[in-house]
Amino acid sequence: MEKISSDILKKPRTLAPSRKRSKTARHYIEETLHEAGITINGDRPYDILVYNNDLYDRVISEGSIGVGESYMDGWWDCPALDQFFDKIFRADLKHFFNGNWHFYAHVLKSRVLNLQKGKHAYEVGLRHYDVGNDFYRDMLDRRMTYTCGYWADAATLDEAQEAKLDLICRKLQLKPGMRVLDIGCGWGSFASYAAEKYGAEVTGVTISRQQAEMAEQECHGLPVDIRLQDYRDVTGKFDRVLSIGMFEHVGYKNYRTYMETTARCLKDDGIALVQTIGSNKSAHTSDPWINKYIFPNSMLPSIAQIGEAMEGLFVMEDWHNFGPDYDKTLMAWHENFEKSWPKHREHYGERFYRMWNFYLLSCAGTFRSRVNQLWQITMTRPRRPQPACRLS
Repeated sequence: MEKISSDILKKPRTLAPSRKRSKTARHYIEETLHEAGITINGDRPYDILVYNNDLYDRVISEGSIGVGESYMDGWWDCPALDQFFDKIFRADLKHFFNGNWHFYAHVLKSRVLNLQKGKHAYEVGLRHYDVGNDFYRDMLDRRMTYTCGYWADAATLDEAQEAKLDLICRKLQLKPGMRVLDIGCGWGSFASYAAEKYGAEVTGVTISRQQAEMAEQECHGLPVDIRLQDYRDVTGKFDRVLSIGMFEHVGYKNYRTYMETTARCLKDDGIALVQTIGSNKSAHTSDPWINKYIFPNSMLPSIAQIGEAMEGLFVMEDWHNFGPDYDKTLMAWHENFEKSWPKHREHYGERFYRMWNFYLLSCAGTFRSRVNQLWQITMTRPRRPQPACRLS
C-alpha cells in the first residue's frame, strides 16, 4: 500500500482558537456533543481536542465522512476514542453522522446497484483483506482469526478465539470424515481447527487472494481444500455449511441468495451456522466512512432481514448473541496493533495509522453501547428429524 502522510501530523499541535465564521457550526456541534456528555477541548478521556476550527463546518456538511476523514487528517483527537463513540451511540445522535448528501448518495447507490455481486464482490478482498498478511499476523491471534472471540471462560485473545472455534464445532456436532463448507474462510483458522481437532474435511472459499495463499500454507497436510471463489459458485453437497464473519459482505439484495446457496449445498440431515455482526434495525447500506475506507459494499443485517431470507428454507434452531465479546476482541486487536505499529509505520504511513485507530476503536464503541450485536445462528433443513441443540 502506498505510504500516505500529512504535514499537519508532523507539527506540534495546539488547540484551535474559535473563529467567528465557524461560530454557528461550533455551537451546533457543542450542543450535540453535550447531549452525550462530551466537551470540546475538555480534559476527560472521551472529550475531543480540536486543532482546526474548520472541523465544525466539515462535520455538519459531510457527516460521518467528515468525522472520520478529519480525524485521519489530524484536525481533532481524543484520548479514548472507544469511550467517545460509546457515549455518542448511547445518546443516539444519528443526526451527528447521517444528515448530509454523502449519506443519501450512498443510500441511493446501494438501492440502485447490487454492490455485492460480480466484480464488486471481490472489492472488499482487494481493499481490506489484502492489506498485508504480516500486518494482520501481528494484530490477530496465533491462528489469525479475524472475527469475534468467545470470552466466557477466556483470559487472552488466543484463548477466546480457540473457544469460539470449538463452540462452533460443537454446535455443528462435527464428527470425523464430515464434509464441511466454510464460506469466507479467511486465513483458514476454522478449517485448520476443524480438521485438526475434529477430523473434518473442509472446503474453504474466500474472495481474498492473500488470504487464500496463506490459508493453503496454514492448512498444508490437512484434509482442507482452499479456493479463491465466490460462494455462489460452490457446487456439491456437504454435511455442514457455515460462515464466520462473512455474512456482513453479502448485502441485503443477496441475503436470500446466500440462504438458497447454503440450502442447496447442505444435506437434508445437515446443520448450518452463520456468525455475523447484526444491527438492531433493518438498513440497506452501511456507514459511509466504513464503506469508503474499511469494508466497501458491506452492510449489517437485522433479525428481520435474516429471518425473511431463511423463511421456507431452514428451521432456526438457536440464535445466540454475545455482542459484548466483540468489544473485548476489538480492544485486544487494538492493543496488538499499537504494539506492532513501529515495524509497520514506514510502509503504511501516519494517515493509515489514524484510519485504523479510528476503525478499531469506533467499532468497539458500537458493541459497548449495544448498537451492534454478534450473532451465531444455527439452522437445519425442515426435513431433519432431530434439532441441533444449544451449546454455550
